[in-house]
Amino acid sequence: MATTRRLHIQAADTPVIAQGVAAIKREQALPSGFPPEVEAAAARAAAAPRLPDLDRTDIPLVTLDPAGSMDLDQALHVERNGNGFRVFYAIADVAAFVAPGDAADLEAHRRGETLYGADAKVPLHPLVLSEDAASLLPDQLRPALLWTIDVDASGESTAVDVRRARVRSRAQLNYVDMQAQIDAGTADPMWAVLRAVGEVRKQREIAHGGVSLPLPEQEVRVDNGQWSLQFRARKPTEDWNEQLSLLTGMAAAQLMVQGKVGILRTLPKPESWAIDRLRRTAKALGIAWPPVLSYPQFIAALDPAQPRNVAMMVACTTVLRGAGYVAFNGNLPVQPMHWGLAAQYAHATAPLRRLVDRYVGETCVALCAGQPVPGWVLEALPGLPATMADADRRASRFERAVLDLAETLTLSTRVGDTFAGAIVEVERDDHKQGVVVVRDPAISAPVTGSSDLPLGDAVTVRLLEADVATRTTRFELA
Repeated sequence: MATTRRLHIQAADTPVIAQGVAAIKREQALPSGFPPEVEAAAARAAAAPRLPDLDRTDIPLVTLDPAGSMDLDQALHVERNGNGFRVFYAIADVAAFVAPGDAADLEAHRRGETLYGADAKVPLHPLVLSEDAASLLPDQLRPALLWTIDVDASGESTAVDVRRARVRSRAQLNYVDMQAQIDAGTADPMWAVLRAVGEVRKQREIAHGGVSLPLPEQEVRVDNGQWSLQFRARKPTEDWNEQLSLLTGMAAAQLMVQGKVGILRTLPKPESWAIDRLRRTAKALGIAWPPVLSYPQFIAALDPAQPRNVAMMVACTTVLRGAGYVAFNGNLPVQPMHWGLAAQYAHATAPLRRLVDRYVGETCVALCAGQPVPGWVLEALPGLPATMADADRRASRFERAVLDLAETLTLSTRVGDTFAGAIVEVERDDHKQGVVVVRDPAISAPVTGSSDLPLGDAVTVRLLEADVATRTTRFELA
């Protein structure tokens, strides 16, 4: 489920990037590296991983990620299974390297998740693990948690199993190149099966009332020290792969709820008044919302290529807030649902980059084997929601700061210029203040007007400020 614009950065090292990101790290008190004892623990673990007995190197798994990625959490293979499908999803086994209470484990708890910004990410684990020994790199024998999930022709999961296994990825693929092969008709037949699984799962999501907001994604490019921004459309392969991740997260939640132990990712159902307010916003924007259409059905019908629809989608994010984690052991949570997915859900597929996924994986492996959940997992569960909430806040703050830096660097020589854009948000308490999206370059920034801003309208705006030092960008209606 996509609810906000996500930042993609393809950057080369330049002094201004390094200086700007270093300043952000200092301001936000982020670590610049790992303590020596953590690096030493990671190096020892990398040299002696705990390999499971089960050998599933026969499965022709591949990884599919953004180009240049090295922290490869997932490898996939899908095949037909009667009228349905069988999904193999191998997840990096971090617990094969990181022991409870060791230096690398304690540091991961302090960090919570990997922070991304330009080329200067702040990783959850030392790179000797996250981008080498534990990563599902091609042609390497790796320990993994191997999920096997059967899906019927309607997209429903009918059987779930997860166990430790040795795996070997056949290839490291990226979304752009893989999509080009699919479009050209030269891809392996497996990708037609992935497409079928992804599309049937998407149809199921809509039928069950799940909500996806396909907002444009901002991409920053840095070539020879020059920054540029653009909106990037998602590739269909990204959506199909995302559906496998969601499928696995829902399967993990199902196992943990049945076992009455674990940790879920939750999102409360919006209040009826919030949906009513969105209907009024749609009316103000001139977008038809027939009474017979539910909120998810209305969202699915919006075309993000239209400025008014983007404004509507931004408004819709206001009802998809309040996501969190809830841990349980014995009694089920009072509110276990992720309303945006219309399902119970858990983060399970990114343990190299997110701490909670390791605990979800360990819990599910134990439940599938009919064994007790390890004591170190049970001991940590109550504190994980707070740990992850803090990590989520740090990640959002860091990504926003790097994006602000990119925007001001891109626009710093253009103060006073005018740009074409669209008003996508107007403040509730001051209708002269809001947010404008400029398409070229791809900027989302505050805007002011001398009168009420025309929500959803195409407008011309003038750049008032692009201050690299403070990372502040401001526009006014021209």
